Amino acid sequence: MIALDRTWQPIALCSGNHSHLFFPPSTSERKDEREKREARAKSICQICPVKLPCLEYAAEIKEPYGIWGGLTEAERRQVLAMATA
Repeated sequence: MIALDRTWQPIALCSGNHSHLFFPPSTSERKDEREKREARAKSICQICPVKLPCLEYAAEIKEPYGIWGGLTEAERRQVLAMATA
């Protein structure tokens, strides 16, 4: 097993007070609530200095949940499927 580089994580803008935006709540969430939460999270990703390493990490570990590197779970699956096609 290869150790993955996570040195970028401490400077990621998603850590701290905003972390709740990047993962769905434990209770149900209406579509409009999810879309608002995801839009807020993605806006943070857009200015994050470690957006690319974050996305690469999520792709490498096949992270099934949350917004990583500015992409949702479904968007990451789509990108990975296109890359392997």
